[in-house]
Amino acid sequence: MKKRFFIFTLVLMSFSLVGIISIQAYFIMDSYNSEQERFSFKVKKALAFSAKTLEDREYRNFYWSIQVLKNSGIVMDTTTLRNMYVFQDESDAKITRIYRNGVMEENFRIPSFLDYSFDSIYVTQLRNEREMKRFESLTDAEKSKVTPESVLLQMEQASRSEQVMFETSYRDLAKINPINRRVKEGDIKTLLGNALNNDDIDIAFEFAVFENDMATSIQSDNFEFDQQTVYGSPMFLDNDGLSDFTLYVSFPNRVRFVFSTILGITILSIVFTSIIILAYGSTINQLIKQRKISQIKTDFINNMTHELKTPIATIGLALDAIKNPKVIDNQSQVSRYLKMIRDENKRMHAQVENVLRISQLEKNDLNLTKERVKLHDLIQDAIAHIELILAERNGKITTELNAPKSTILASDMHMTNVIVNILDNAIKYSDDAPEIKVRTALVGNIIVTSISDKGQGMTKADQKQIFEKFFRVHTGDVHNVKGQGLGLAYVKSIVLDHQGGINVDSEKGKGSTFTIKLPIIS
Repeated sequence: MKKRFFIFTLVLMSFSLVGIISIQAYFIMDSYNSEQERFSFKVKKALAFSAKTLEDREYRNFYWSIQVLKNSGIVMDTTTLRNMYVFQDESDAKITRIYRNGVMEENFRIPSFLDYSFDSIYVTQLRNEREMKRFESLTDAEKSKVTPESVLLQMEQASRSEQVMFETSYRDLAKINPINRRVKEGDIKTLLGNALNNDDIDIAFEFAVFENDMATSIQSDNFEFDQQTVYGSPMFLDNDGLSDFTLYVSFPNRVRFVFSTILGITILSIVFTSIIILAYGSTINQLIKQRKISQIKTDFINNMTHELKTPIATIGLALDAIKNPKVIDNQSQVSRYLKMIRDENKRMHAQVENVLRISQLEKNDLNLTKERVKLHDLIQDAIAHIELILAERNGKITTELNAPKSTILASDMHMTNVIVNILDNAIKYSDDAPEIKVRTALVGNIIVTSISDKGQGMTKADQKQIFEKFFRVHTGDVHNVKGQGLGLAYVKSIVLDHQGGINVDSEKGKGSTFTIKLPIIS
């Protein structure tokens, strides 16, 4: 994949993902705001219903108290002047308030100008008169002089005039009563709770009644007024449609309740968005890995071609030299060229064998025959394998095989190859004369082998990939260090197959330490 196309794909996918997340977030917020509005509408509806119910209840109580007086045998006035007198005593202040509400019926007869079949038209006009007087401690005798014919009121069957008189009387009289006489906390709590439950709002609430923006004694224990979170509705309207009282309600868990209504869709949205993010991340990761693998494979092919091309060319030159009549009769030169051909052939065979070995390990086709062997002996054999190469570089190797026990269950050939590969890398990646130290120690039933060098070292990023197939630490020239990047992948596979573990600790420019841990057997 070309770098420009890869970057374009990455940007396009990222933009799409951000767009999807933004749309989901907008949808969730819009749903939340809609639920808040629906919640507010239901609460206001419940408040208005409760306030109206309390007012209707007070009106009925007032009406039935008058009916009791009517049924007690009070004489009714049948004249067109209908007055209602109500006395209210305040014993503490020794004050008597007298409220009068009168409705005057006036009947008119006028000639008919529209239709001569009728002599006249009758018109009834209603006029309402109301007044409130305050007296200091009236006696019963004084009260009896206030009404013209009856002590308290006149009430016939419900004519329109009587309804007007009664309703206006109720509002005027009720307005002068303190709020604690008009309503009880329990009544508000019950009415409001039932109204909210009917609209599926089943959460705790606090309420209070305010008079002219001042708190009254009618409120729940934990009510706190907050302009941003309370809902209010006027109650006990007077004859002018105004009210001094407001019923407020607040919900401590309002946000949680509103959010719970969209919790299901929110969870689904988060789950599906998370899946998209994971799929996106996985796809990007795979694209990066594939691009990296593609580059690594390209390097591998170049390296493999280079390393196979050299022995093939050498073999070709050796064969051409043997064909030379001057050389073919010289036994020593022929032997020298034949040895060269054999060595180069072994070298090519080793390269192919490395590739096949990794392939077999991946397919689990590499049947390892394990037996009891001493790890210290395998280390000594491995050192013997690389002594000549080490001597050519004027290097040295020291050992501290301090583990008291080193018997393991292993394939001696493959475990020897593991140590040889690590020692070979230590030599390859040392700029100066290699200095290698091999140590063993016993930790419980685990034998720990560490192989340290003072070579080039590697970065943290390289350490994370050092055991991957085809990966090689770049040193500037891809061919300056021989190999295909398969050695350490093979090493890790063999160690894991022996129920062991391997890790590397390295610092750029200061060398590396490979640590192998294997279980011992008694």
